[in-house]
Amino acid sequence: MQKIKSLMSRQGLKSPQESVPEIKSPVENFRVPSKEELRELREIPSDPQEEQEIINSIEEIYFSNDSFDAVNHELEKLPSVLNLQDLEEYRDKLKQQQGAVSKKVADLILEKQAAYVKELERVTSLQANLQLAAVICTNARRQLNIAKEGFTQASLGLLANQRKRQLLIGLLKSLRTIKTLQRTDVRLSEMLEEEDYPGAIQLCLECQKAASTFKHYSCISELNSKLQDTLEQIEEQLDVALSKTCKHFEVGHYTKVQLAYRLLGKTQTAMDQLHMHFTQAIHNTVFQVVLGYVELCAGNSDTKFQKLQYKDLCTHITPDSYIPCLSDLCKALWEVMLSYYRTMSWHEEHDNEESAPASDGRNVISSDDANFNRSYVKKKLEHGLSRIWQDVQLKAKTYLLGTDLSSFKYDDFIFVLDIISRLMQVGEEFCGSKSEVLQESIRKQSVNYFKSYHRIRLEELRMFLENETWELCPVKSNFSILQLHEFKFMQQSRSPSVSPSKQYTATAGSLFDQYQNGGNPFEHQTDVKDDETEDVLAANGYESDELEKSAYQDDDSDSDVPEELKRDYVDEQTGDVPVKSVSKETMKSRKKSDYYLNKGNTLILTNTTLNVIRLVGKYMQMMNILKPIAFDVIHCMSQLFDYYLYAVYTFFGREDMYESTGLGLISSRLRTTLNRIQESLIDLEAPPETTGPLTATEERKEKVPSPHLSHLVVLNSTETLYGLAERVVATESLVFLADQFECLQPHLDAMMPSAKKPFLQQFYSQTVSTASELRKPIYWIVAAKAIDYEQMLHLMANVKWDIKEIMSQHNVYIDSLLKEFEQFNKKLSEVSKRVRIPLQVSNVLWEHCIRLANRTIVEGYANVKKCSNEGRALMQLDFQQFLMKLEKLTDIRPIPDKEFVETYIKAYYLTENDMERWIKEHREYSTKQLTNLVNVCLGSHINKKARQKLIAAIDESDRPKR
Repeated sequence: MQKIKSLMSRQGLKSPQESVPEIKSPVENFRVPSKEELRELREIPSDPQEEQEIINSIEEIYFSNDSFDAVNHELEKLPSVLNLQDLEEYRDKLKQQQGAVSKKVADLILEKQAAYVKELERVTSLQANLQLAAVICTNARRQLNIAKEGFTQASLGLLANQRKRQLLIGLLKSLRTIKTLQRTDVRLSEMLEEEDYPGAIQLCLECQKAASTFKHYSCISELNSKLQDTLEQIEEQLDVALSKTCKHFEVGHYTKVQLAYRLLGKTQTAMDQLHMHFTQAIHNTVFQVVLGYVELCAGNSDTKFQKLQYKDLCTHITPDSYIPCLSDLCKALWEVMLSYYRTMSWHEEHDNEESAPASDGRNVISSDDANFNRSYVKKKLEHGLSRIWQDVQLKAKTYLLGTDLSSFKYDDFIFVLDIISRLMQVGEEFCGSKSEVLQESIRKQSVNYFKSYHRIRLEELRMFLENETWELCPVKSNFSILQLHEFKFMQQSRSPSVSPSKQYTATAGSLFDQYQNGGNPFEHQTDVKDDETEDVLAANGYESDELEKSAYQDDDSDSDVPEELKRDYVDEQTGDVPVKSVSKETMKSRKKSDYYLNKGNTLILTNTTLNVIRLVGKYMQMMNILKPIAFDVIHCMSQLFDYYLYAVYTFFGREDMYESTGLGLISSRLRTTLNRIQESLIDLEAPPETTGPLTATEERKEKVPSPHLSHLVVLNSTETLYGLAERVVATESLVFLADQFECLQPHLDAMMPSAKKPFLQQFYSQTVSTASELRKPIYWIVAAKAIDYEQMLHLMANVKWDIKEIMSQHNVYIDSLLKEFEQFNKKLSEVSKRVRIPLQVSNVLWEHCIRLANRTIVEGYANVKKCSNEGRALMQLDFQQFLMKLEKLTDIRPIPDKEFVETYIKAYYLTENDMERWIKEHREYSTKQLTNLVNVCLGSHINKKARQKLIAAIDESDRPKR
């Protein structure tokens, strides 16, 4: 480019920029080359190819860049020794090259001359336009200066001031808002003190929104951070407020808390926190309750207890404080569960309501999110029921097993069971749980306690029996076991399968509904217990109630029946007056009452009987509350009855003398029962000196030594009919006890597990029902000793029976026997003044005496060596006299063993064949009696051969007996 410029300068040409102002027209600006230039141009070959070769011969460096200095380049190329001719030749060469280049450029210029001229014209036109624009701008500036000075400066000043005013007003408004924001923390604090959490959160969120509007102010960034801290503080206080609802639920308070969490958009978080607080509340509540009692019992403020685990802390509870602590523990747990129940109720009530849209400060929760939240809360609450109850069970279990309850009093232990039973009922209503954890823990404690308790009770029963004087315990005639404290639970509900706790609430509805607005289900037991009173004992052994007095005196003018009967006996013995029968009114009075020779319709039982009944009631209470050990309890109850029955039999019914009578005084069922009791319950061995197997020792622990009759009880006095009063009290108290067991059978059957019911049925059929069968062996001993049967045999031996005349007067032994019966009746009357003698007892006594008398008569007749037909007639006369007089003394019909005597007397008249058949049919007679009968008949109507035949028949019939 530089070379072209230099070339153009040499040719007189200028650049367009330099020549624009001077050019008038394109033609005028074109210059014709000089002659020299033209000559040089002509010297240049006109052949283009040659020109191109000349141009190509030019060194490359000449085309390198504009800064190339050709002169210096050529000078540097000169040799050190100059040669003029060479120089000229080289010069000509350079000129030739220059000329070729110049021609080439000139050709190019001439080729582009038209375009050049046209472009030059455009430049000239542009220059003219620019000059015109410059003139217009100059005029505009001049006019603007005039306007500025005359109008615009004043008007724009006003506008600027107005704009500045508006900006300042906006700034003032912003400053006032900022000032309000700065003072918000005071109002927030007031609202938090008022527990207006929704309002505080709403205000805080609005402040945050406003602060985001003015975030371009530097002071707002600090305020925004402070508001965020305040919001976090509100959430902390809100969490504390939420935790308070776990112990005391208040609808208004909880509504505020839930609304606040909804505004924060943290409904689910609130529910998670709530369950965590409930778990913590259960732990803290039980720990504080137990800790308070432990520190109270310790009597000092030792802080070591606070560092203990709850499980270890429970082991420090003393027996005296165990029940109050348990009661307070359950009350506290109830409050927590009630709060949870009311929380669920609150959510159920609000589920159907339209929930207000909750905002977290950035967006509004949609309806779908709200429904999802409600669903989440509902499921969380439902799942939380079992979790809360499981925590409650574990805390109660830990407390229950932390103390050994085996040394507790029965009432205290029953109180513990009742509290736990009520707690399990709460659990069942709370979440439908069967409380397996609590049942297992209370079962362990109950089994442990009951084994120890029953063992002690059996020992106490043995002590009572050994110290029992078998005196009548005076109770009212309307006495019922339901009047005893121990059986109060049965009066509350006739359904034996309902526990005391459930009986109370059966008609009251749900516990949570009942105590919704206050109160506590664990405060009920003490109220009931304190109001209980017993009124079962009669004054001085008999009731003083006027109605009962009138009942005794009504139609009872013949209360002196014993004297009347006695007078009849005397008259009959002397023969001065005719025999006087017992009056119809007296008979009516006897049949009206179930008793004979009684002083009142009083029940017969002893202090020991009452004690056993109370024990049964206590056992049933325990069984009623704790069904899993029902079988163990009923088994122990049966042992109480077994031991009482065995003691009565051992004291009053065990007599070797009647074993050989063959009267069947002890039935096979009774004998089996007594043997079973002796084998399973009675410890007949002395404690071994050497240690035996462990199993044998444990088995003996389950047994009780055989009781011994108190030395104060005299059974060998004829005046007291050999302890008849004591025997009556003992036997009839056992019968009374059996009757009470019969009444309780439906209740026991309902409590007994199905698999164990055969045991209960067997107990009733083989043991309880045999109680009345003890009357026979016990009263037989009295009957055997009350009448002097040996004297009667001696008197009969002195009578001559081989008389030849029919006698009209009976023998003296009949009078003696009747006198014995009179004395027996008199003594029986005396005894009846001490103890009411029931009709059944009187009948058994008279039956035994009459049966023994009749068998003694037969035995006396069997001792006769010789007897005539007249003698047999005399025997019949004597026996008829005995029967006639006897029927005046007793109401028993028919007379026992009457046929036994009459058949034996009449057998004297039988022929040989008839007698043989008779011997085979009547095996109730002894061999001696049958043999004597045959011997007496010898000579009268039986010969020796017949005698031998009959003796052989007797031996044959006697063989099976052996």
